[in-house]
Amino acid sequence: MKFTLSWLKEHLDTTATVDEITEALTDLGLEVEEVVNPADRLKDFKLGYVKHAEKHPDADKLRVCKVDTDEGEMQIICGAPNAREGITVVVCKPGMYIPGLDITIGVGKIRGVDSFGMMASERELELSDEHNGIIELPSGAVGDTFVDWLAANDPAKVDPMIEIAITPNRQDALGVYGIARDLAARGLGTLKTTEYTATEGQFTSPIKVSIDEDTRDGCPLFSGRLIRGVKNGPSPQWLQDRLTAIGLRPISTLVDITNFFTFDQNRPLHVFDAAKVSGDLRVHRAAGGETLKALDEKEYTFSAGQIVISDDNGVESVAGIMGGEETGCTDETVDVFLESAFWDHIQIATTGRALKINSDARYRFERGVDPEYTIEGLERATQMILELCGGEPSEMVIAGDVPNHARAYKLDPERVQSLVGMEIPESDQRQTLTRLGFRLEGNMAHVPTWRPDVQGEADLVEEVARIASLTKLKGVPLPRLGDGIPKPVMTAQQRRLQMARRTSAALGYNELVSYTFIDQAAAALFGGGDDATKLANPISSEMSHMRPDLLPGLLQAAARNQARGYMDLALFEVGPVFQGGEPGEQCEQIAGILIGRTGPKDVHGASRAVDLYDAKADIEAVLAAIGAPAKVQILRGGEGWWHPGRHGRICLGPKKTLGVFGEIHPKVLQELGIKGAAVAFSIWPEEIPLPRKSATTRAALDISDLQAVERDFAFVVDDSVEALTLVNAAAGADKALVENVRVFDEFIGGSLGEGKKSLAITVRLQPTDKTLKEKDIEAVSEKIIAKVTKATGGTLRG
Repeated sequence: MKFTLSWLKEHLDTTATVDEITEALTDLGLEVEEVVNPADRLKDFKLGYVKHAEKHPDADKLRVCKVDTDEGEMQIICGAPNAREGITVVVCKPGMYIPGLDITIGVGKIRGVDSFGMMASERELELSDEHNGIIELPSGAVGDTFVDWLAANDPAKVDPMIEIAITPNRQDALGVYGIARDLAARGLGTLKTTEYTATEGQFTSPIKVSIDEDTRDGCPLFSGRLIRGVKNGPSPQWLQDRLTAIGLRPISTLVDITNFFTFDQNRPLHVFDAAKVSGDLRVHRAAGGETLKALDEKEYTFSAGQIVISDDNGVESVAGIMGGEETGCTDETVDVFLESAFWDHIQIATTGRALKINSDARYRFERGVDPEYTIEGLERATQMILELCGGEPSEMVIAGDVPNHARAYKLDPERVQSLVGMEIPESDQRQTLTRLGFRLEGNMAHVPTWRPDVQGEADLVEEVARIASLTKLKGVPLPRLGDGIPKPVMTAQQRRLQMARRTSAALGYNELVSYTFIDQAAAALFGGGDDATKLANPISSEMSHMRPDLLPGLLQAAARNQARGYMDLALFEVGPVFQGGEPGEQCEQIAGILIGRTGPKDVHGASRAVDLYDAKADIEAVLAAIGAPAKVQILRGGEGWWHPGRHGRICLGPKKTLGVFGEIHPKVLQELGIKGAAVAFSIWPEEIPLPRKSATTRAALDISDLQAVERDFAFVVDDSVEALTLVNAAAGADKALVENVRVFDEFIGGSLGEGKKSLAITVRLQPTDKTLKEKDIEAVSEKIIAKVTKATGGTLRG
């Protein structure tokens, strides 16, 4: 939203400076984006007087001028046709920056004659496009500042322009009057109000208006009047200056008046050339297929249900958005029909987006305008047309009624303190709301019709607080509830997820944050993709289902990276996954993938391809960091997207799975476009039991100072026996002494025979009460052999 300082002062009686106004606007929530002050670029230029001018000795079109300035007489060579003695000019001295030329001038020599500066034209100072001659001033003394002269004689040329950003909830600030109202409420001046009297119609309008019954929800009110005998043409200079200053091109008086009210009062209007309207005007919904060439010279085709304005010849206007070229006003227009209507903001937005039309009218109607101002805007625009264009007005024609937007909310002065934390006296709160246009009756505040965003008591508090200035709000710590350290805000599960992120990043993984939606094909590869997780209104076909697992998103990201030449990848993600469409059928998951090699190619052979043991080490590190039990089982039986012989489930018992690690099935990788093998891990943190006792400190370190003993055993077993079965049997031989069991060798074939293998393990014995003697070690060894033999059917290898 753009406006000038002088335009603002038409509605606000104030002595505030531009800086004070812009600071207040930003503080009120109307953030200032730009201030363009012509005085800033013209402040160095001063007036001079040409006391002598003669033809250049070596050029017929150049004149050598002697110019009196505040620094004495200067010689300036000028080629302007009006350069002559006896005129007051604007002098540009050497070293000055000329904005219209984007240069800094210096002392020059033109055809052998020195020139010490220049005399400026309006285009060179960016005052207009005029460049046929230098500026001639009818008055002014030598040495006077040009800015001061303009301020006294042509203030529009140095009128500061302010541009503010408008949030969707401040549609009232899309008019200069609304901005002035806010500043007056802040105390930067007094709001000017002017009464208007209804225009008395001189005749009955030959053009009637109507609204179809099925269209009244989109257009509750449509009004207008015919004005005959107008004289259209260029608008007055003051009106052209207003529009030009905010970037609008003046067109004609009739059109400029409608643009003026759009920005001055946030009241879009439209004018039809009455001679080109056939019959009456009707507001209705398009049947579909109708076309219109609009004022932007583009042709639009309407879909069924879009609201249009038609006459007997067909569609003449896109309702509330843009008029048609056929009935547009020109300099030959004599009779004009002025229209003012109220349109439903949602239907305006829907039509505008569908037709891809952007206009100032659409921008305002889709955010909301004042319904009560519909008739008043028509009356005030009528009076301006009669004043500037002459003519004779008809009686007003109206279809529909002003919609009832009346509502009131209780004003509780104490809520400002509880909601915002500011202490504002009740009298100040009531005064603020009154200045903003609210009507107070007792403790009820009636909302003005131009504020559709105010929808509750909290909004009243917001209005009071922003006018008082939220910059005055001081931060105050929350009161402590008792002594000691407050309880942590994060839950145990949230702390686990945070620790999982930190640990994964420390292991060298890069975190990925992806959509929770994936395509049906990828979801089906990981056990999803059914109707229970299908979105009713997906963003695109690639985001049609809720993800059943984090791995497809990670693998798709890896494929995109591989396509760009990044082959060594370590990615992880923490987020929700969905097994169904019901609220309880989702859970948090932690997942990571490794692809490529452990590092760049190395002459010493340190780089190698990642394998499932890398994934196993990483999942164990993450599980340890988030508090998983140390003693777990690794079992087979993972889902179908894992390699059947190269994965493991980390379990607490056969039914409680904490996580899975291993290689991804080659067929899955092929479907997702992954080059080479990929290893991964998945963790379900909600399956990890919470500690029975919560403490803010770590448990005391429990370590024995007695010597540990390690013994090696080799067992011959059937090749179908899993190493885990043997390890678990050895560990269970004496749970008090056996600290851990580790497989360090496997041998198949040779003298063992067909169907046999040898597994060698190291058992670490850690005493806690006394040093182990040889007989104690032998006793435990016998238990281990017996336990393993019973569990596996194997024998101790000789």
